[in-house]
Amino acid sequence: MLDIALEVKRTRPDVKVIFGGVHPSAVPERVLAQPQVDYVCVGEADAAFPLILKAIEQGASGAPIVNTRYKSSNGEVIRGPQTGFVQDLDSLPLFDKSLWEDHICVDDWYLTMASRGCPYRCTFCFNNFFARLPEQKAGKYVRQRSVEHMMRELRLAKRRYKLRFLEFEDDVFTVDKKWLKEFLFCYKREIGVPFQCLTHPKYMDDEIARWLAQAGCRYVQMGIQSMDEEYKYATIKRYEKNEDVERAMEAMRKYNIRVKVDHMFGLPGEPLEAQEAARGLYVRYPPYRIQTFWTNFFPGTQMVHQALEMGLINGQDMERLNEGLGFDFYRSSSCVHDPEKMRLYKAYEVFFKLIPILPGFLRQKIYPKAFLRWPMWLCSLTSFLADALIGLMARNPDHITYAKHYLYHIRRSVLGRIGWKIPAPTRLRNDNMDASGAGITEKESAGICAPEDILVQTR
Repeated sequence: MLDIALEVKRTRPDVKVIFGGVHPSAVPERVLAQPQVDYVCVGEADAAFPLILKAIEQGASGAPIVNTRYKSSNGEVIRGPQTGFVQDLDSLPLFDKSLWEDHICVDDWYLTMASRGCPYRCTFCFNNFFARLPEQKAGKYVRQRSVEHMMRELRLAKRRYKLRFLEFEDDVFTVDKKWLKEFLFCYKREIGVPFQCLTHPKYMDDEIARWLAQAGCRYVQMGIQSMDEEYKYATIKRYEKNEDVERAMEAMRKYNIRVKVDHMFGLPGEPLEAQEAARGLYVRYPPYRIQTFWTNFFPGTQMVHQALEMGLINGQDMERLNEGLGFDFYRSSSCVHDPEKMRLYKAYEVFFKLIPILPGFLRQKIYPKAFLRWPMWLCSLTSFLADALIGLMARNPDHITYAKHYLYHIRRSVLGRIGWKIPAPTRLRNDNMDASGAGITEKESAGICAPEDILVQTR
């Protein structure tokens, strides 16, 4: 992003560049020190961003802007107060999907969020520091949109697009059980489109799995990361027990929800035996997909300091990390001091990728050590191909949507060079309304899901 911003400044020096997100929120001064960056938003920018635009329009006067750092005309850094989180999510406008209709097939994969924040502070995750950013009264970090506000967005989306699939990108979609029950009843009755969401082992049980399945949930993504209880509790601040993980897996399997699990390799100080414990879980409860991630260290997180104390990274590595330079720890051979450990991780990764298609008797008989003699490059290639081909053959919406997206833009690029134009990827059902619902009446946008219906359903 710094490279893009630098190119923009070379072409149009008058253009103002605003950075925000996880990395700038962790080290705002570092980001603002870059000559191509004019403003940095720290934390949530719902209030800050319009004020930044107003300041640009009027000519920056040097007045502080909430949740913002910026450079005045004389180069002085102006630092605004760090305010609390937006508590009433219903006060925010709906997501404007029309911005993306010429670039992404919105109807194939409609992304949205019903909440903000996570109840956990895993040491490797941005929530580890993001929740502590406010200097004033922070308010609740986990916040939920009302059912009606959420349903209004989805009703409008269904009127505008030929929706095929939805994904709820909440950190933990199932965090509020009462809200979830009410919402899923309305969703099934009015929207009825297959969807997927994210959950946590502590927030999944038999009832939740049943409600999700009845409402059309096809896939659930759940972070497992490690199966060493003692290590998780002491080092990475994950407090679920292995029995919580197994209970969640069993509940989703019972209602035919396809589970995608996240598993991390290279967690600092994790015993190697943890991989074998994870293998046992995945053999007993084979997920639809095991998404493997190699540990990277994000600025501002507790895990960076853990890695520094363990000697996994040094001061120079930390500087590069804070500067945003490419620092992919486990894919840089110079950083890995134990090649045998790396080889073991690679062997487990191959096995984990194959688990979804292995028959039950082979899952029990094949062990990761069978891949230990494979060259590292072959393990990496096999893991990639297995994940991609299995996903495409199983028509995993993740794989299908990405494949369609890239094929569309390749075709668009090639045909564009010879002067041919192809239609936008999003097919509109109603182009007389925008994403906010302009073009239809309030009565038309209202739903049919009434409170008394929910009470009947509850009884």
